[in-house]
Amino acid sequence: MPQRAATIVGGGIGGLAAAIALHRRGWRVEVLERAPEFAEIGAGISLWPNALRALEVLGLADAVSALGAVEAAGGVRDLRGRWLSRTDNAELARRFGHPLMVLHRADLLRALTQALPADSLRPGSEVSAVHDDGHRPVVDHGGGRSRPDLVIGADGLRSVVRRALWPDAAGPRYAGYTAWRMVTEPLPQPPAEGAATWGRGERFGYTALPGGRMYCFATASLPAGAASASSEYDELLRRFGSWPDPVPTLLAAVPADAVLRHDLYDLPPLPSFVQGRIALLGDAAHAMTPNLGQGACQALEDAVTLAHCLDSTPDVTAALRSYDLLRRPRTQAITRRSARLGALGQLSWPPAVLLRDTAARLTPTRATLRSMTPVLGWTAPDGPTTATRSETH
Repeated sequence: MPQRAATIVGGGIGGLAAAIALHRRGWRVEVLERAPEFAEIGAGISLWPNALRALEVLGLADAVSALGAVEAAGGVRDLRGRWLSRTDNAELARRFGHPLMVLHRADLLRALTQALPADSLRPGSEVSAVHDDGHRPVVDHGGGRSRPDLVIGADGLRSVVRRALWPDAAGPRYAGYTAWRMVTEPLPQPPAEGAATWGRGERFGYTALPGGRMYCFATASLPAGAASASSEYDELLRRFGSWPDPVPTLLAAVPADAVLRHDLYDLPPLPSFVQGRIALLGDAAHAMTPNLGQGACQALEDAVTLAHCLDSTPDVTAALRSYDLLRRPRTQAITRRSARLGALGQLSWPPAVLLRDTAARLTPTRATLRSMTPVLGWTAPDGPTTATRSETH
């Protein structure tokens, strides 16, 4: 059989993971990235046990884990600094086979790019058109035209591939709140535990990175596109500078010019992730809010599942139909679950906040972990693929 070729549009985590999975199965791959280089925005990323199982399939779990940090415990606190819920990472690892890892996104991206042949990476290749002429997909980009056996749209929330092939699909929808992300300078005594503090229409979270740094994130319910009156750093100090320790200490260790701000969106459910020999993956297919820390995790699941489906049959269109049936119900359910959790975290009416915090405090830790089993208990497909529906609630 002649070597099959795949064009992956988008050089983020999901696109690179898909390229690695196919490359290791003998495909010729090219990754088209519109940016002048393969690089990630400077912030942290959580890799839950399901993501680490996907990385095992790619042969990268150990290498990636070596770049990250594992916290002993974490949880959710209220505005007085009292714990509402706790998570024991050792118990998480016991139940699901891996702990929660946190690392810098740039380190993960570097590990993924290094697993691919240099000549398969095409930075500065902006895609202008994608279509299927009935024989093979066609991709027009800055480097010319590609006619591969398969096109994977992994080009994010505002995907060019999705707009080209699903022109009538609803666009991204605003979640109702904005987010700040930042990484501290190394701290002499970083917090031993991570936490997310829930306020009224605001949240602030932090988790450990290697080298004594902390990855911090914050949210506030604001209209889409709202601008801060001052710098984003000053806005964070105004909103969170008097919150319980260690929040003020962490903010003091953040470089004032290193605060990233983005409004948060998710994607309304698509009727399909595939069309002919073209498939969507990651945020292009199912962009979700970060409340469950599952965006990149689901993209990694997508990548290894898609490669498995393609490995199971020489018929690309049949393989993509199986991929769609395996991935769409699961990822769309997780998108809904993440949106519900975000709405809960952003509550601002005092009686509702009191009810939320009381319910969280009364929920046993084991019940919280059990509720995460449908998400974290995912295992990579093996053996012949069957197009069965699998959904998490």
